[in-house]
Amino acid sequence: MIRGIFRSKSKTVTFAAVLLGGSALISRLLGLLRDRLLAGSFGAGEELDIYFAAFRIPDFVFGIIVMGGISSVFVPVFSKYFLKDEEEGWKLASNVLNVFLFSLIVVCGTLAIFTPWLINLVAPGFSAHQKELAVSLTRIMFLSPVIFGISSVFSGILHYFDRFLAYAMAPILYNVGIIFGIIFLYPLYGLVGLVYGVVFGAGLHLLIQVPAAISSGFRYKRVFDLGSSGLRTIFKLMLPRVAGTAALQVNLIVVTAIASTLTAGSIAVFNFANNLQHFPIGIIGASFAVAAFPSLSRAWVNGARQQFIGHFSSALRQIIFLIVPISALMFLLRAQIVRLILGTGQFGWADTRLTAASLGIFCIGIFAASLVPFLARVFYSFQNTKTPVAISLASMGLNVCLSFLFVHLLSIEGGFRNFFISFLKLEGIESIAVVGLPLAISAAAIFQFLCLLFFLRQEMGKINLMDQLRSLRKVIMATMLMATATYLSLWAAAPFVDMNTVLGLFLQTVFAVLAGLLTYLFSAHLLGLPEIKNICSSVSGQFKKESK
Repeated sequence: MIRGIFRSKSKTVTFAAVLLGGSALISRLLGLLRDRLLAGSFGAGEELDIYFAAFRIPDFVFGIIVMGGISSVFVPVFSKYFLKDEEEGWKLASNVLNVFLFSLIVVCGTLAIFTPWLINLVAPGFSAHQKELAVSLTRIMFLSPVIFGISSVFSGILHYFDRFLAYAMAPILYNVGIIFGIIFLYPLYGLVGLVYGVVFGAGLHLLIQVPAAISSGFRYKRVFDLGSSGLRTIFKLMLPRVAGTAALQVNLIVVTAIASTLTAGSIAVFNFANNLQHFPIGIIGASFAVAAFPSLSRAWVNGARQQFIGHFSSALRQIIFLIVPISALMFLLRAQIVRLILGTGQFGWADTRLTAASLGIFCIGIFAASLVPFLARVFYSFQNTKTPVAISLASMGLNVCLSFLFVHLLSIEGGFRNFFISFLKLEGIESIAVVGLPLAISAAAIFQFLCLLFFLRQEMGKINLMDQLRSLRKVIMATMLMATATYLSLWAAAPFVDMNTVLGLFLQTVFAVLAGLLTYLFSAHLLGLPEIKNICSSVSGQFKKESK
């Protein structure tokens, strides 16, 4: 069984996406358990504000160097070298591993020295005591991007060989490590124990992938060649991509800085809502983006344009088919979701309402946030990192401006504030300014999605989107019918369950979800949407081939 995990290979993009989506579902469920434990133990208050703020600078390093650099550009370059000469491909992989490990140690070690000044930028609203504790947690957290840097190289190798199972298990183990820290290390070490759990989870993320990479043929080589042409190509492709991912991380730093000046608990409220909106983004958007990337890269390198467009079109339609109804369900059930997942222990009613409102605003842009990673990787597959980066930077600028604007407008009396109080049912809560942060992020995500799609059409030349538009119209029609059924189900179930108990709330939510999903699937079938059949055939085809 263990050997099968390390040798398992996905044969289709859709099955790989299903596999990654399934693992992301488990990982996100563990993430929800993690957040429930945090919310119940601390509530939306000072301690969690410090904990979440401590992530910002290490996540910045992780985002720009690891996710923005190694993960995005390694596969196309490795593909080119490995197809020509396998030995040169493995030499490149070892060189990248060694150079990036050294670089991350130097960068993180340097930033650890300047952490006190960095925390002043990340959380200017913190007291001296809060800043001191945030500095300690951040310095320990710098171990994580170093470990993830090593892990990402092995991830790239597994992507190339379509060995997604071991890769898919990595984020599950990461969350297991964090939960271990909450349950066992926090009682021993306090908040520092939570951070130890994060580092432990990062170690598990790495360890599960190493054997699978070795079974793919990887053999470590002692090489540290800064002049390597392959490494230079990776750095060349990285530079604009790093700027793009830096934009995302700067957004989060700006958001954290603004939230630190608002009422206590605002950072926690934002992060909880952000984690909830990333549940479908991680399961659907990121899974299809990662699964499609190797196939797109190979098709482009081989000059198979029609195959490239086929992979692009199929993945785009399937993401839309899945993410649009899920976004609608999350918006309609936002209060139930937050109450079930976070409404325990120290997490109060005002915290619940603000988090639900923030999640509702996030739902407006979830479709765009799910499609952005896929569209960006389409550009990366033909080694164009400049265009998505320029769009990302423009999106960052828009988000920063809108964050300040919306927070200000929601902090003063006026029609803008009154509309959102009424729309999101926030009557009686004195400060609702934190809701302006997800509003800005959603608007910027939609802007980024539209720009990526526009320039992608320019880049690929004649690309017919009529099939996607027809599919989108049908998806919207089916989603509207689903929303109606969900709303009526909530209303119909209310008299028969006790809404003040977890069981009653759970039963009402499950009934509404089932009614909505069945309505959507039935409507999709009547409208002739082929995505259900395509997904099912890809999954069944995988196992039929395996059985031969």
